[in-house]
Amino acid sequence: MLSRKFLELGAIKFGKFTLTSGKVSDYYVDIKEACTYPDVLRMVAESIAEHISGDMIAGVELGAVPLIVATSMLLNKPYTMIRKEVSHGTKKLLIGQDVRGKTVDVVEDVVTTGGSVMRAISLLTENEAIVKRVICVVDREEGGSALLRKAGIELIPVLRISELIRN
Repeated sequence: MLSRKFLELGAIKFGKFTLTSGKVSDYYVDIKEACTYPDVLRMVAESIAEHISGDMIAGVELGAVPLIVATSMLLNKPYTMIRKEVSHGTKKLLIGQDVRGKTVDVVEDVVTTGGSVMRAISLLTENEAIVKRVICVVDREEGGSALLRKAGIELIPVLRISELIRN
């Protein structure tokens, strides 16, 4: 079971952490490190693949890249990587297959407030993609689902933090 594997690997770390959202948390969900184990990455990709129904997959660097690559290989679906910023190379924010007119399922490692994934969705829709769902490995249950729902986007978590951390 994926939740047990995450706990065994120490993917839930305790201490003081500043999250992408700027929030300070007493725990950190480290999907990036856990997915460096091929068996875990395979389990995560298989869990994500169950929910993919779009024409293609997209994900934000860094955490989602191995997830979209592994899922793409399982499903034989094209993908696009979303850069957070451009400073070199082609200076493109979207790297990969053209999203124009395509239904794109966004994959994320962890969703907290939903701000990061909403920026990614905005970039995709500015490039004429149709985004209806986000599949995340872990929903921290801190408002991301509600924010996405307001935008008409469904959040599908593989796991919720409440399933990993029991008070």
